[in-house]
Amino acid sequence: MPEMDIGMMEEDLRKRQNPRRFRHTTGVMYTSICLAMRYEEDLDKASLAGLLHDCAKQIKPDKLLAKCLEEDLPVTDSERRNPFLLHGRVGAFLAEHRYGVSDKDILNAITWHTTGRPHMSLLEKIVFTADYIEPGRDQVPDLIVLRKAAFVDLDQAMLMILEHTLDYLKSGSSEIDPMTEETYIYYKNIKNILNNSQ
Repeated sequence: MPEMDIGMMEEDLRKRQNPRRFRHTTGVMYTSICLAMRYEEDLDKASLAGLLHDCAKQIKPDKLLAKCLEEDLPVTDSERRNPFLLHGRVGAFLAEHRYGVSDKDILNAITWHTTGRPHMSLLEKIVFTADYIEPGRDQVPDLIVLRKAAFVDLDQAMLMILEHTLDYLKSGSSEIDPMTEETYIYYKNIKNILNNSQ
């Protein structure tokens, strides 16, 4: 299937998402573009990944799980218990099969924008970070500090976001996805190695 024009994708998402979700979607797209300018990533890829990152978010959790099982997409035990986490994986599937995106880096950025993963590409880090700091976010602690860090040291910003996410999950009754913890440990170790080598 040929890739849709980005304007057509935007119009399609405007119809499928509620106004609040669509504002978040465009906020992530524009923030991804800004971070891509800062870190010299491909602007078109950042724009597409940011626009499509939540293209499956409006699907109910049980249907996300059913879609993964139907399409033989991988599902962890944690995701089976918390199927809302699957919106990234199903989103990547829709990006490929509904919108015609074939670029693996874009598809990975969509897949991992919620939990992150070790060894993320620059584009994956950009979309992960943009999702957290986009202009519509206002309930996040230390948002001013996080936004500034994102344009100075992307890995440091990611580490801060992961730490905030884990603290938030630990303070409530939500289950912590093991991939989020694994990603946090990975980037913390990287920062420690870099700090010790200076």
